[in-house]
Amino acid sequence: MNQLISRVLVALVVLPPVLGMVYLGGWWIAALAGAACVLALHEVFKLLRPFRPVALAGFAGGLAAIAGAVLGGFMLTLPLAFLLKGMGGTRGSTAVSVGSTFLAAGWVGLGLAHIVLLREIEIDGRLAVFTVLLAVFADDTAAYFVGRLVGRHKLAPAISLGKTWEGFVAGTAAAIFVTWIALYRTEFVDGYRSFVLGGVIALAAPLGDLFESALKRDVHVKDTSRLLGAHGGMLDRLDAHLFAAVAAFYVIAAFGAA
Repeated sequence: MNQLISRVLVALVVLPPVLGMVYLGGWWIAALAGAACVLALHEVFKLLRPFRPVALAGFAGGLAAIAGAVLGGFMLTLPLAFLLKGMGGTRGSTAVSVGSTFLAAGWVGLGLAHIVLLREIEIDGRLAVFTVLLAVFADDTAAYFVGRLVGRHKLAPAISLGKTWEGFVAGTAAAIFVTWIALYRTEFVDGYRSFVLGGVIALAAPLGDLFESALKRDVHVKDTSRLLGAHGGMLDRLDAHLFAAVAAFYVIAAFGAA
């Protein structure tokens, strides 16, 4: 119960300014994404410390992706990590060190960059971002409560003991329903396309969650930090969004709305 109260209190403090910056768009959402990127990458590099990532190169590549260069900015990570690894003369495998840096920058930087790209869609970019945020929230909430109440069949026991097939089905239904409601009678992504978008978000979001869980299991930690109290760290709140935003952007682009 105390954890639930803590989650609600943190959400009441954090959500209004976050939603406000998403609503304003432009440099506001870029600044929000940049701040989230720095905090999340800091947590990722703590997780990946045994692999000796080149943190400076990861921060540079992640922020460059958000700043507008996207893929080109992200690719800056590879030569910079290799250069700094060589200059630093640190021990350990270059492939592992540079590879873990590249993974971190791509995961966090490109994920957040696609949230910015969604917001920049000329027609209803604001609606696109809010739809993804609401769909992921609905997916996560439904999966959590249904999984706790009636979940019996483990979804991925080798990665996360808390996720169940029952929760996954409930979360999928919630994400599709919320997406359909959010886009109902719009000229943006309407009709059957809203169901497709909701289904893609419902698949991508838990994959993002499981991806982070797998990394945490590798290094034997429960939360990436205690930055957000009972919510865990920044990465614990972003994991599903980092996959869902990328998937949603390309689905919307395939429909010709981006």
